[in-house]
Amino acid sequence: MKTNQLDYELPSELIAQDPAGVRSESRLLVVDRVSGSVTDSRFSRIVEHLRPGDCLVVNNTKVLPARFFARRASGGGLEALFLSETSTVGVWQVMLKGVRKLKPDETIRIVDGRERDYCTARVIERQKEGVCLLELDVKDAAEIVLDRIGFPPLPPYIRRDHDWSKAQTDRKRYQTVYARASGAVAAPTAGLHFTEDLLGRLSALGVRLACVTLHVGAGTFKPITAENVEEHEIHHEWYRIDEANAQIINASRAAGGRIVAVGTTVTRVLETVAQKGRAVACEGSTNLFVLPGYRFQIVDAMITNFHLPRSTLLALVGAFAGLERMFAAYRHAIEQQYRFYSYGDAMLIL
Repeated sequence: MKTNQLDYELPSELIAQDPAGVRSESRLLVVDRVSGSVTDSRFSRIVEHLRPGDCLVVNNTKVLPARFFARRASGGGLEALFLSETSTVGVWQVMLKGVRKLKPDETIRIVDGRERDYCTARVIERQKEGVCLLELDVKDAAEIVLDRIGFPPLPPYIRRDHDWSKAQTDRKRYQTVYARASGAVAAPTAGLHFTEDLLGRLSALGVRLACVTLHVGAGTFKPITAENVEEHEIHHEWYRIDEANAQIINASRAAGGRIVAVGTTVTRVLETVAQKGRAVACEGSTNLFVLPGYRFQIVDAMITNFHLPRSTLLALVGAFAGLERMFAAYRHAIEQQYRFYSYGDAMLIL
């Protein structure tokens, strides 16, 4: 498959820069995979399209405030994205803009949201693709330090400066209401539209809720640059599904309910753990790359946002909806001025 088959033109003004005023009042495009019909709606009305016995599967990962800033001794500014903490507390793997300028053993000053010195860090090693290892001079766990210095790791197409007050709003809104397990450096954005009230209404309808965990990594934003899609090396992401939630999914399916994946992250987990149409409790790392032609084993419906051109996420949705029908839906969304990407509107594919 040629990568240019995943291209489309999007007016820049349709890239959402802020979330909807109320999570569930974002727009919802309902796509029927059989007929190809599309229906304009609101996310708050998703209850009209789900049935008693359906199982909504969400990703309960919690986004770390993983973006932070530092300064060199010369005064030059640095912007970093926390990726992981090694087995040694205080040693971080980070993606750092301008890492090539840094020297091994160089010490930099990490600053907090108000640009006050917080701690220092020593450059241990420069790795590939802008990644390096830093050793901080504080030994608190990464989650504690990031809570004090970090900004939400918004994708690059959402324009933000160092506004700390704005970051506090983003900390709440670039996070699902059911986020529990810390570890993601990007949000599972399809879930951003749910409110506690809407989840309660779905439960009252008889829709079951199951949780999986997949810690979304920075690779989710990496575009496909190879000429052929199959040549792209997809990123690994850690996932977990426990026995209790696997049983909820399997019982729902056995009773005739549909498995509704909330987002591409949930879809990847379910398709990774599926065996003969059943979810198997396990944990590990997945680099499942879903392309058009893939045969889905367990996912019957999907809630998803609108994705970037030439992205692995767009390929996955195209595999699920059918590439031509998916692009027809995208054209309709553009004509109707839907808002795109992480803070944008949603699609329900049935």
